[in-house]
Order: sequence, then C-alpha cells, then structure tokens
Amino acid sequence: MAPAFIGFAIFFGYPLIATVYYSFTRYDLINPPEWIGFDNYVRMFTSEPLVGKAAYNTLWLVIVLTVVRVVFALGVASVISRLKRGIGLIRTLCYLPALAPPAAATLAFVFLFNPEFGPVNRFLRLVGVDGGLWFNDPAMSKPALTLLVMWGSGELMIIILAALLDVPQEQYEAAELDGCGPVRRFWHITLPSISPVLLFGIVNSIIFALQFFTQAIVAGSVASGAADVAGNTRYIGAPQNSTLTYPVWLYVQGFRYFNMGYAAAMAVLLFIVSFAFTAILVRQIRKASTAEEG
Repeated sequence: MAPAFIGFAIFFGYPLIATVYYSFTRYDLINPPEWIGFDNYVRMFTSEPLVGKAAYNTLWLVIVLTVVRVVFALGVASVISRLKRGIGLIRTLCYLPALAPPAAATLAFVFLFNPEFGPVNRFLRLVGVDGGLWFNDPAMSKPALTLLVMWGSGELMIIILAALLDVPQEQYEAAELDGCGPVRRFWHITLPSISPVLLFGIVNSIIFALQFFTQAIVAGSVASGAADVAGNTRYIGAPQNSTLTYPVWLYVQGFRYFNMGYAAAMAVLLFIVSFAFTAILVRQIRKASTAEEG
C-alpha cells in the first residue's frame, strides 16, 4: 500500500495542508509568507465586495444549474429509454457534446449566441422574436451559460439512462394492470428506483457549479471583446461581473493580484463547502442502500 499512501501524501495531503497554512498568511509568491492569523477570512466576510458578487453568481449557478442539468438529463434519458430502434446511435449523439473541451465549447456558444451575426438570433428574427444580447447582457449571461451546461450534460444523461434501463419491467407491467397511468408509474416506480442515481446527479451538479470556472472566464473574456490569442483579458467577469464566479475571483486574487494567502483562504472555504455536499451524498446513498436492502 506504500505507493498509494505516497501518492496521496504528495498530490493531495501536502497541497491541502500547505493551502490551509497559506490561508493564515500574507503571501505573494515572491517574499516569504507572513503569518497574519484570521485576517484573510475576516477580509473575505467583511471588506471584499466582489466576493459577495462572486458568491451570489455561484449560488445562482448552484441552484439553477443543479435543477436544469438533472431535469434535462433525466428527460433525455427517459426519451431514449423508450426508443425501440436506433437507441445506440441516439445515445452516442447525445453523449458526444460532453466530450467537447470546455473552452472550445464555450467559444462555439459565444459565436452561436452573438447578438449581431449569431445563428441563434438570426433564426429568432426569422420567426419574429428578439433574441437579446445573451453573453453581452448581465441579465442573460448566466442563463446562456446554463444552456451551455445543458448541451454538455451527456455524461449525467448516460448514468441516469443506465439506471432507467435497470428498473424491472415487471413493476411497470403490474402497475399498468392495476390501472396506473404513465405519470403515476413514473412517480411511484421510476423515481424511487433511480433515487440514489438522482441524488448522485444532484450533488455532483452542485459541486460542478461550485467549481464553475472555465466556461465563465472564457465566456466573459470573449464576450467583452478584450481577449487575445492566449486568452488574457482585463475584463474578467464581463459583462458587469455577471460571469464572475467564486473560482474565477479566486484565480484573479491568486494569479493576477498575487494575493496567494487570500486566495488560499478562499480555496479552503470552497473545499469545506464541497466536502460538506460530498458527505451529504455519501450519507444519503448509504441510507438509500440500507433501505433497499431492508
């Protein structure tokens, strides 16, 4: 077991301990760390206005992305599970977007939803609908990111589809003989049978939203029109900080302003919240497994 312990200590244990230590220091990656106690945490909760904005955007994504991602994946999986022919091809086509690199997928969506020449707004104009500014509008940037996440939710869809196909058909047949309609069969048979998988999808989506970084920073940079070939921009969070998520602000503090101690404190808080949701997941799965075995 020594190789596993050594790998865990080097790649997880030491970075975690170092991050916790640096969170209590003033550290700029150049000068030696200076111990300042809880000052970074006090600053985070009292005198840093953009932390509140970033936390609000992340909370918005946690709530909306979790609901939309799970419901959309469940809906697509339910439709595919009822197909009689071509299920393999359609399943593959629905899963393929999940393989797209996040940066490339975001660039494509920014182009598709361009307010002037994007195909989406052009089509909407043909049917007499004003498509809006999408990534250039603070009120629509996060919904546009939500559409992007929905498009790439094929991985969760595959997991839910496997759970749906594993539900015993005898239960559906017995319920149908008893006069249960499709809605009642779905509510009383399908949902209880796949509830552990749905719970996994919910907590997984919450953690995904808490760590939402690449899509937000690429969309804000490109939509602002200030990104160069290397992806650098002065307008992270554009428009008007509507795409400034908690991980994005953590990155800005650590690698743009070189406030690594403060960024470490933000990382510790993010780790605690993510760990709490993971603990809830494990506990609920154990309860569901115990109830099923009972």
